[in-house]
Amino acid sequence: MRTLNGRRAVWLVMKRELNTRLRTRSFVIGTVVMLVLLLGYVGFQTALAGAADKRTVGLTGQAIGIAQQLQTKAAQSGQQISTVIVTDPAEGKQKVEDGDFDALVSGSAAKLTATYKSSLDNSLRTVLDQVAQQQVLDGVLSAAQLEPADVMAQVNGTHVQDDALSPEPADHTERLILGVIVAFLLYISIITYGMMVAQGVVEEKSSRVVEILLASVRPWQLLLGKVIGLGLVGLTQLVILAAAGLVAATATGVLSLTGFATGALLWGLLWYLLGFLLYATIYGALGSLVSRQEDTQSVVGPINIVLIIGFVSGFNLLLQDPDGTATKVVSLIPLLSPILMPARIATGAATGWEIGLSLGLTVALVALLTWLGGKIYGNSVLRIGSRIKLSEALRG
Repeated sequence: MRTLNGRRAVWLVMKRELNTRLRTRSFVIGTVVMLVLLLGYVGFQTALAGAADKRTVGLTGQAIGIAQQLQTKAAQSGQQISTVIVTDPAEGKQKVEDGDFDALVSGSAAKLTATYKSSLDNSLRTVLDQVAQQQVLDGVLSAAQLEPADVMAQVNGTHVQDDALSPEPADHTERLILGVIVAFLLYISIITYGMMVAQGVVEEKSSRVVEILLASVRPWQLLLGKVIGLGLVGLTQLVILAAAGLVAATATGVLSLTGFATGALLWGLLWYLLGFLLYATIYGALGSLVSRQEDTQSVVGPINIVLIIGFVSGFNLLLQDPDGTATKVVSLIPLLSPILMPARIATGAATGWEIGLSLGLTVALVALLTWLGGKIYGNSVLRIGSRIKLSEALRG
């Protein structure tokens, strides 16, 4: 049988993977499930942001007179407090118990008492403190024959001067949210489609289909075509999720469609391709060591553990301090760069030299692992039976 040239062989294998995978029910269902989860997260963030700024407070007794002050102080701190007049304190306490009120406030304006169920929100406590403190201050100023309004105007006009060495961008929270989403999607996509490469290799090996395919193409061409094909399937899914998520986040106000958001997504797609080439080659090579699907997990387990531990530790570092030394070091490790570096780019924490160095290290590792993976795959894919030792596959 005539052997195909390298480029055409890779193209045909890639095309076969694309046509097969994109039409499967698992791809459609998986995309829909991830889309629902992503949109649910956006909706949750919207609801959480709205709920965080809204409080319902019951006022009873003398405290009824602070309603306007309470709402004014809350507005100054970016909160929204709805006040309800309560004539029966027992009824008010019951509403607190039922969760209808965040707190029931009683007592004089200078000595307020807040009744709550289990804990009082710190922002609400601060507003109540400010109302009581203002009342006490007004009394002291009046006793000193000073006009409280004039004194407070002077006090409120005094502010500390800003001199930030590394000022935090105004959209820091949006950047962090986007970075977390990018890291999560890349992690899920790489581990999902990497496993598909391993399972596909084992399936072709156990069914002897690979013997027919290798009559026309070389082992490295078959592996490369499979990796590229499944990588494009994953990329298609990522583009769908990214577009839908960006539109939903922009429409709900969770994110604003700015240059950094678009740039972060483009960086995410580039790092996905590098990360997938890196990991999928390993998955494919390791998958060729076994002949049964039930043995697949035993050979790819170690690489899954590396991905999971790296993602969890890097994710926590990213949330704590995207610009911290530990986060920088971890994001420069080639095996973790495809997940963490695009997230740091999204937050604005990654510098140009860090991006360049991580790209160079990752590309170098991709080249090395592609060579090693092709060697392992070529020496193992035609051997049927018990699991092949990695050392044997490397020796050939």
